[in-house]
Amino acid sequence: MMPRRLLCSLAAAALAAGPAATAWPQQGADLIYAGGDIVTVNDAQPVAEAVAVTAGKIVAVGSRDEIMKHRGASTRMVNLNGKTMVPGFIDAHGHAFLVGFQAVSANLLPPPDGKTSSIAALQRILREYAAGPVAKRYGIVIGFGYDDAQLQDANGLRRHPTRQELDAVSKGLPVIVIHQSGHLAAANSKALEVAGIQLDTPNPKGGVIRREADGKTPNGVLEETAWFGLLQALPRLSGVEMQSMALAGLQLYSRYGYTTAQEGRATAAQQDTWMALSEAGKLKLDVVSYPDFTLTDSPPGLDGPFAGRDYRRHFRIGGVKLSLDGSPQGKTAWLSRPYFRPPAGAPRNYRGYSTLTDEEAAERIDKAYAMGWQLLVHTNGDAASDQMISAMRDAVAKHGARDHRSVMIHAQTVREDQLDSMRELGILPSFFGMHTFYWGDWHREETLGPVRAERISPAMSALRRGMRFTQHHDAPVAFPDSIRILSAAVTRRSRSGDILGADQRIPVDVALKSITLWAAYQHFEEDSKGSIEAGKLADFVVLSNSPLKVDPEKLSTLKVIETIKEGRTIYRAPATKRPAPEQGERRRRPSGSPSNSPAE
Repeated sequence: MMPRRLLCSLAAAALAAGPAATAWPQQGADLIYAGGDIVTVNDAQPVAEAVAVTAGKIVAVGSRDEIMKHRGASTRMVNLNGKTMVPGFIDAHGHAFLVGFQAVSANLLPPPDGKTSSIAALQRILREYAAGPVAKRYGIVIGFGYDDAQLQDANGLRRHPTRQELDAVSKGLPVIVIHQSGHLAAANSKALEVAGIQLDTPNPKGGVIRREADGKTPNGVLEETAWFGLLQALPRLSGVEMQSMALAGLQLYSRYGYTTAQEGRATAAQQDTWMALSEAGKLKLDVVSYPDFTLTDSPPGLDGPFAGRDYRRHFRIGGVKLSLDGSPQGKTAWLSRPYFRPPAGAPRNYRGYSTLTDEEAAERIDKAYAMGWQLLVHTNGDAASDQMISAMRDAVAKHGARDHRSVMIHAQTVREDQLDSMRELGILPSFFGMHTFYWGDWHREETLGPVRAERISPAMSALRRGMRFTQHHDAPVAFPDSIRILSAAVTRRSRSGDILGADQRIPVDVALKSITLWAAYQHFEEDSKGSIEAGKLADFVVLSNSPLKVDPEKLSTLKVIETIKEGRTIYRAPATKRPAPEQGERRRRPSGSPSNSPAE
């Protein structure tokens, strides 16, 4: 009898060899996709004409004639109708549950994602929300996404809303508005009262309570850990409500072509919600979670059945998340040199601040490395990046080099010398390249100045070093918009249309790889995801056109037509009509074959 290990090796070799070397049962593949461009993100076979899928996995990729050899009596033919298929998008960093939270909050995002560009508009939207069912049911007015880089008062001054301006919305209900970065919030007097923030309340560690002109009275704006106290004002949701919120987040992910989502800083309650959804079989795309390691040294779930590299009904816990500083657009990120224009009331040499001391950060990173936990570290400012690199260097020296795939989340102001160190230590940068669109003008004018702003999210510098990197959306900071990521990384156009750092633009194929194959690598999933290859999961996105063929300046016009997870459609754009069947295609759904219906 042939040894099992040898049998598995031969089977894997046959699969990798492609359709010509593989004999399949007579009933043929479950599905064959053809009739459009197929961009595989596989350097060995960059494009294809057709793909065959069986039991949720890709069994063959190649020319139409080759793949039609896999057609059997029960095979369902899917006509791409001239559209383009690419691998399913993989979330390199986001907060899937909070995307659902965003969906039930007042939309305070500025254009093009919302309509809040003035204090008056913010107040109007909040008043409308206060009269609606959510506020009436839970006794709170909550909005998400205001941006002081875009929010103007009656005099044209860009700033945060004040306590008094939120009191004008409601004095009886807590009013909380969360900054688009998620690192600041503004509250009315009632919300401050509920949170226990008074005249003599000191700044908490890692946060700032902004004050009025007297230097004592809270003006309503709270930075970093200072706004965590506002969570006391939030309603306590039932398990069912938590699950509904999480699923709402995933619906938005699938709309933008994601087949894998990330819970990038999970609380215990959020993680419990994902596990419950998994056990109930309600997850239609994969969710990988990284519980918070900043405020606790015992992240939840790492000793349970969901921890590890394998998904259990589309959920797993991949490692831990550590945050070392704040937000550059909110001017709380920790820089090595002062902000170009410091926040009101801050000294000229203000550089932001750290979340943890060097000793605390080193202890956390050492423990993660010793325990074998993959580590995602939030560093926006280059001083925070220095803190991570120093602690990682010590951990490697102590425990030895290994394939740890630690990720520097955001890496927005990372310097050239830091990229050299990251390459040496095997730290993967996950860039927030969308900042060039959303806050490029703000960084040039306010946070970093015209010189440093040119290098924000320096993807080309990493590419020149031969480094893998990913690009992310950090939803709900921005919508989980895959197309906006591609456009921003390739063009680096700001809201005003200026190009921020032309020499940091990357080619379209590299940008696509950064949200597919390299994102799969970041998650230790490159053997099963990220490219259209035999043996990998049938995770696909159908786009309106090929990103490799459109004018790079028109990338933002691409639309997600359909999202497919393991051969099943989980999203279809409402305006898209079902393509007519190909000649000879069976109209009935074969028994036992995957459905391609948006209802499933």
